[in-house]
Amino acid sequence: MPTYSFQFEKINLGDLAPSIAQALALAKAACEKAYAPYSHFKVGSAVLLDDGTYIVGSNHENAAYPAGICAERAALSSLDMSNHQRKVEAIVITYQSESEMKDPLSPCGICRQSIAEIQHWQKAPIAIYMCSPLDEIIKVADAKHLLPFGFNNDYLKMD
Repeated sequence: MPTYSFQFEKINLGDLAPSIAQALALAKAACEKAYAPYSHFKVGSAVLLDDGTYIVGSNHENAAYPAGICAERAALSSLDMSNHQRKVEAIVITYQSESEMKDPLSPCGICRQSIAEIQHWQKAPIAIYMCSPLDEIIKVADAKHLLPFGFNNDYLKMD
């Protein structure tokens, strides 16, 4: 039976590239702006663009749970996809939680699909840095590894 595997790295905080360390600091600050009155699970995300700028987002819950938005999609929603001027190089995700869980945070399924869509659109890999409140960091160099056999617009072409 075929198997699927991929490589990932565990990175120490002090070994992060300066641009990624800055993204982590921005993601931590975004956690403070999260609106999580129900789960008390605050998530912050920072997106590093290829021009060196950042987009940040935090999760915002809603009493009608499906109406909320994750930090990753909150940040990515402001990316201008009408042209190919700026591309996403990396996404850093971290969280604050009252739970005992302190492992690095992986994007949810909807966020994985959204990230995969942008990666497919820009035709360049997006590195994902999944961080814990204790600064444990896991890096996946290509977002496609978080959504193997993903769906994209190639399936929708009618020509």
